[in-house]
Amino acid sequence: MLSRSRMFRFVISQQRDICVTSINSLKIFKSSKASMADIGNNLKPQHFQYFLVLDFEATCDDRKKLHPQEIIEFPVVMLNTETLATEAVFHQYVQPRVHNHLSHFCTNLTGIIQEMVDGQDHIEDVLKKYDKWMEEKLLSKGHTFTFVTCGDWDLKTMLPSQCDYFNIKKPGYFNQWINIKKEYAAATSKYPKGMLAMLDGLSLRLEGRHHSGIDDSKNITRVVVELLKKGHVFKITGRI
Repeated sequence: MLSRSRMFRFVISQQRDICVTSINSLKIFKSSKASMADIGNNLKPQHFQYFLVLDFEATCDDRKKLHPQEIIEFPVVMLNTETLATEAVFHQYVQPRVHNHLSHFCTNLTGIIQEMVDGQDHIEDVLKKYDKWMEEKLLSKGHTFTFVTCGDWDLKTMLPSQCDYFNIKKPGYFNQWINIKKEYAAATSKYPKGMLAMLDGLSLRLEGRHHSGIDDSKNITRVVVELLKKGHVFKITGRI
C-alpha cells in the first residue's frame, strides 16, 4: 500500500496531468475556433445556397468523331456554399444507345469499362432519377442553386445535343451554370487550361483519377471550396 505522503503526491501529480491536458485541449479548441473564424471572415454571401458540381463523361473514339456523343457517366456533387460541406452526391452510369460498345480509347481515358454501362438506365431514365433527387434535395425545400462545370461543354453542348437527338425534354434548371475556369481566372487573374492547372495553382493534389466523372466532380468541388475560402463571389457565366 502507498503511504499517506506518497498517496498525496500521486493525487497531486494526477491532478496536475489532468489540468495540463485540459489546458492543452482548450488551446486546441480555441485554435480550431480561430481557424474557423478566419475562414468565416473571408467567406462572403453567395448568390446561391448550393452549387451542383457536374462533370459528364461521354462516348468517344480517337479514330473517328462519334455522332451522337452520349453521356455514360452522370455525377453531381451538392455543395453548401455557407458551410462548405458536401451534403449529397448523385452518381449514375448511363448505357449508350447508338454507339453502345465503348472504344478502347474511351475506356483508357475515363476508366469506364463496358460492364459499368451495360444494363444501366438510358439517359432519359437517368434524367428522371436525377429530377427526383433534385426534388428531394433542393426543389421541394425552395433552396437556391446553380451548376458548376469545368468549361461550357457539359451543359451548353453535351446535354442539349443528346436531348435533341433523342427528343428528350431537358429540365430548365440545366439552362444556366458557372464555368469554374472563368471564375478561377476572375479570382486569380490567371486563366487555367483545365482542372489540373487549377488544382496546381491552389496547391491541391489530384485525388482519384482524372477523367473519372465522379473524381473530377469532387476535385472541381475542392477548387470551388478554396475560392470560396478566399472570399470569391461566384457569378453565372453561361446561359442557353
